[in-house]
Amino acid sequence: MVGAPAAADAVARARRLPGLKVGLHLNLVEGPPVLPATDVPALVDRAGNFDANLARAGLRFFFDPRAQRQLAAEIRAQFAAYKATGLVLDHVNTHRHIHVHPTVAGLVLRIGREFGMRAMRVPDEPRRVLRRAAAGEGGPWLPPLYAPWIALLRRRLSRAGLALNDRLFGVAWTGALTEPRLLQVLALLPEGSSEIYCHPAERQTPRLRATMPCYRPTEELAALLSGRVRALIAERGIELVSYADLGAPA
Repeated sequence: MVGAPAAADAVARARRLPGLKVGLHLNLVEGPPVLPATDVPALVDRAGNFDANLARAGLRFFFDPRAQRQLAAEIRAQFAAYKATGLVLDHVNTHRHIHVHPTVAGLVLRIGREFGMRAMRVPDEPRRVLRRAAAGEGGPWLPPLYAPWIALLRRRLSRAGLALNDRLFGVAWTGALTEPRLLQVLALLPEGSSEIYCHPAERQTPRLRATMPCYRPTEELAALLSGRVRALIAERGIELVSYADLGAPA
């Protein structure tokens, strides 16, 4: 997330880990833009922050030509900021999965290809598997309201020749993909490529607690470092790969 406060630190860490595959996490719906707020007034509030209301922002992206032009400029600025880091672009996704929005998807596809984008996330969490993994937790686990947009996004990315994941796990449990839950997902992992989606951290800082009060980042980190998780990955013959290892759809 190139406009976030810790971006420089994240880039420095990535440079020290040349085997780490890093992607651009475009942010268009929360916090400040990369461009000056005065350059994108149709996208920000009086404090200079993006509109965090997805429904309201989505309507503006659909119907306001001025917002669309500024959205394109901000997307381009974020790609340019990533390019300036010198890191290889493994993949692209967006904060709160806003790239399922058709307008955003079209702009990211057009602009991203200019910057060498070859892969993109599809936030498609299979409910059948999720219901089995969460059998002891109750809940209807219904598909998201934007499910038709996910299907449209998959078709557009496939037609564009981009590499993409078959499915994504961790959306319904955003911020709380604990060890027991991760073990359940891995035990039921279907054939094909699956992205595991989480927000790990070494500690719950005041800033994290204020912005993500329901998240359990230290538990997610513990799940990723779990010996039980590692053993199950080996037992199941699961191969750990990056988006760069995925071929474009046939």
